[in-house]
Amino acid sequence: MPQFVIERDMPGVGGLGAEELKGASQGSCSVLRQLGPDIQWVHSYVTDDKIYCIYRAPNADLIRQHAETAGFPANSIAEVRATIDPTTAE
Repeated sequence: MPQFVIERDMPGVGGLGAEELKGASQGSCSVLRQLGPDIQWVHSYVTDDKIYCIYRAPNADLIRQHAETAGFPANSIAEVRATIDPTTAE
């Protein structure tokens, strides 16, 4: 299944506490259950003003639907074409 990186502009998100992040995660998971097994949240990176999420889905439209339903921005959605790491250099 294709994998995507979603960039979410959310000023101040890095200052949220554990309970607030838990609530946001629960809301996201609730919408994922509604949408069914074709979309999967892998993990997210929270920075000061953005969240970068990794999702698996058949297309970007389903990711947009998740974002709209959950009330999260999806400022950029890009399909991952390859994954590299230090072992790629070997």
